[in-house]
Amino acid sequence: MQLGHLPRLPLALRPTPIHEASRLSAYLSGPRILIKRDDLTGLALGGNKARKLEFLLGDARARGADVIITVGAAQSNHARMTAAAARLFGWEAILVLTGEEPAELQGNLLLDRVLGAQVRLVNTDDEYVLMGVVADLARELTARGRRPYIIPRGGSTGLGAAAYLEAGLEAFGQLNTLGARADIIVHASTSGGTQTGLVTAAAWSRAGAKVVGISAGPPRDTVVGRVTGLAEDLGEVVGTTWTLRPEDVLVYDDYVGDGYGIPTPETIAAIKTTARTEGILLDPVYTGKAMAGLMDLVRREIITRGQTVLFWHTGGQPALFAHAAALAAPD
Repeated sequence: MQLGHLPRLPLALRPTPIHEASRLSAYLSGPRILIKRDDLTGLALGGNKARKLEFLLGDARARGADVIITVGAAQSNHARMTAAAARLFGWEAILVLTGEEPAELQGNLLLDRVLGAQVRLVNTDDEYVLMGVVADLARELTARGRRPYIIPRGGSTGLGAAAYLEAGLEAFGQLNTLGARADIIVHASTSGGTQTGLVTAAAWSRAGAKVVGISAGPPRDTVVGRVTGLAEDLGEVVGTTWTLRPEDVLVYDDYVGDGYGIPTPETIAAIKTTARTEGILLDPVYTGKAMAGLMDLVRREIITRGQTVLFWHTGGQPALFAHAAALAAPD
């Protein structure tokens, strides 16, 4: 594996800690649960995207970019962190986000404004339309003599996946130090970059851990397709041939509910349970759904009492404030 040759900018506090969630394990009468705290990466309230942005913005600098464009939902963690990282290195950030202007600015969208990003809200769920807006914007900027660099949704490219290959190896080293071995890694999976890197790390290190993605929105087949495609891109980045078969990518889409960004009752319950047992805050878009999935897999005995689970906390807590009514409702 070769990562040292890649341009890189320092953004994340690494290694992020692993938290022993003994009270949550006892509450579930289930497996040993450890939580990888990638919500503590340090950039603009933290989250997993800091790792990916190190490589992506390193590439942007190497290509001479002077403005960064990215896309996401209105409450995108990736957009918020991209805006912060761009400002840190002196770039303008333009965020093309799906949704309507809310009655009250809250969560990540508020932080985007605080960070001085240029936010363009597009009322569409059609990825083709969204990327058309981005392409038009990039052409307009180029015609004005600017040098835009486009980062796709979630920072999920071969470079982004490489960051999570490195992160997976970091976690396995920490587990070795703790004298622990993870049977299963559970995380929220949507754009696919994080899962691609973690699956690759588990396979290449022969750690024996199954990587389970809990979809926060897209159907299973969509996520699986993204992961297998990104695996080939990752192979090119690190200079090796790497192919993932669809049947080797584990994704559950049972916990999506009414759609991306819409927390289910189980999501809200999972957030409250984790907060009240471990003092750890999850978010209502990604990690809350992932924890709801983990809890259900334990109840269904797909994850069993004798196993050790590493739950990967990818951050996103600012979105909690955009869902205050659901979170404040009586249990």
